[in-house]
Amino acid sequence: MQKNLFFIGLLATACVLPLVLPSYAVFQATMVIAYALALLGLNLLTGYNGQISLGHGAFFALGAYVAAMLMEQAGWPYWATLPAAALAGGVVGYLFGLPALKLDGVYLALATFALGVATPQLLKYKGFEAWTGGSQGLVLMKPDAPFGLPLDPDQWLYYFSLAVALALFIAARNLLRGGVGLSLIAVRDHPIAAQAMGVDNARVKTLTFGISAMYTSVGGALSAIVVQFVAPDSFSVFLSITLLVGAVVGGLGSLSGALYGALFIQFVPQVAEQVSKAAPWAVYGAILLALMLVWPTGVAGGAARLQTWFNRRRQA
Repeated sequence: MQKNLFFIGLLATACVLPLVLPSYAVFQATMVIAYALALLGLNLLTGYNGQISLGHGAFFALGAYVAAMLMEQAGWPYWATLPAAALAGGVVGYLFGLPALKLDGVYLALATFALGVATPQLLKYKGFEAWTGGSQGLVLMKPDAPFGLPLDPDQWLYYFSLAVALALFIAARNLLRGGVGLSLIAVRDHPIAAQAMGVDNARVKTLTFGISAMYTSVGGALSAIVVQFVAPDSFSVFLSITLLVGAVVGGLGSLSGALYGALFIQFVPQVAEQVSKAAPWAVYGAILLALMLVWPTGVAGGAARLQTWFNRRRQA
């Protein structure tokens, strides 16, 4: 009951935010939603299935470019590009997961790292320049609110992104609560025992890779629509590392951790730059180190422990 009330209150607050915040703050909040979807995909792969990826920035870029190219080159409406981005991410992720079955641990991380390193160069390749825009990228138009709604484009994109994220988070929760979720965790914790119980480890891993890439691609598509611009240099390997940092800081194996990690990705670098313009990354590193020392299981794990402590004190 308390969780339901908390969720309702959180959702009501999220719906009110764009009506009281300035436009730039609404834009930042929408980017948090896009990053949260990307981190949810990475969390499904790493947190729930135990496969480490240092290349999810490539799937984020894939979703962004699919949305951008369909809008700019084919004239698709922005909302129709999301299923296309999801399909592209899911297919590419599944196909990449097939050869990745032979790798595990740091070896899989290196393979995905290679994917993240190669992506910006592929986007700059002259053979693709007619579609991707090459080094110059693609500029998009920000959509207006439909049906004459009294919302500016930033507010409308926020509500649109919030609705998409809410649907995908609910889908992920239902997926994890069923037999598929149990299989993911079993393969992560006890792969030999899972196989002995009839779980097809190879199938679970490849499907998880595909679903993870699908979620991350949708996040990338939303970011392209919101930012109105895509370029290869925006999707360097540093983005992949940032996504992994966000997933760990937020809390692996937790749906709420995706939101905490997205807040970290969006706002902590800005806070670090405000604290020290001369050495912002030193401040960023100090904040990251402090969070890992205080909450080694991530913000979601720390919040769960605080909730347990509070409940015990209340019962006492």
